[in-house]
Amino acid sequence: MKDRKAPPLKGRGWGGAVSSGNSKSASTDSPTPCPSPEGEGLKVREAIRASAQKLRQCTESATLDAELLTACFLGISREEMLLRHLDDKIDGTALEPLIARRLAHEPIAYITGFREFWGLEFAVRPGVLIPRPDSETLIETALSHCAQTSPASILDLGTGSGALLLAALSEFPGAKGLGMDRSETALCCARHNAERLGLGGRAAFRIGDWGEGLEGRFDLILCNPPYVEESAALAPDVRDYEPYEALFSGADGLDDIRRLAPQIPALLAPGGIACIEIGHMQGLAATALFAAQSLKTAIRQDLAGRDRCLLIHK
Repeated sequence: MKDRKAPPLKGRGWGGAVSSGNSKSASTDSPTPCPSPEGEGLKVREAIRASAQKLRQCTESATLDAELLTACFLGISREEMLLRHLDDKIDGTALEPLIARRLAHEPIAYITGFREFWGLEFAVRPGVLIPRPDSETLIETALSHCAQTSPASILDLGTGSGALLLAALSEFPGAKGLGMDRSETALCCARHNAERLGLGGRAAFRIGDWGEGLEGRFDLILCNPPYVEESAALAPDVRDYEPYEALFSGADGLDDIRRLAPQIPALLAPGGIACIEIGHMQGLAATALFAAQSLKTAIRQDLAGRDRCLLIHK
């Protein structure tokens, strides 16, 4: 991911970091933690070290997770904490509810309420798919293809948190965009992110089932559809917390792409492109589905060298 700064944020939004209990029903309130005599006098760096030791049993990123949880508890960024506050005193035992949630495999993003994507900070909540670095391949592909002519209109099908659409709008300042999703929870999250990132005037959101009934043509179509096989074994962080309907798509993971492929030709403006995320073993099968609609495709790889994005045009 490129090193870039997010626009000024307008409030922390969901504020899920200090709520207790399972994230699926976590409150968005932020109660002030009560000091504990046992934790008084502990330095932030010591609290991080102790938390990381506990978290090693459930994650390979124990130190990073401990840093993120501690920074969120303090109400500051991880970077600011590491630069300026490691020797501050903290009530170490007040971190225990957050550590317990992570030990139960709750995703860090649902505990803190945020996930970074394309250098921007996105609010996320249970019921909304957590943005992933692999999906940045779609933005990189769009930027590479549109280096000479920027798109004026962008469509994001299955927008979720709005990450793809809003990242694209941040790169194409002359564009306006539409995000579609079947989930009102996701659309609420996406609208919230658009306002926080100062993009609310250029982004609209609408409930819908992929592109069905949608009129208009778009210069750039982005889509991260469900593409996991129903029999796939996923980590408990994903399986037990993230929305099933945003992950799984039939026996071979291609059911939603089968529905999308016939819709794309009517939605593409002349000269427009679509960037569709796929599973790393689905390149040939997904290509065949779009080729059957007389569309041309090229496969783009993610940073790990795995097939990740279909670049589609007429």
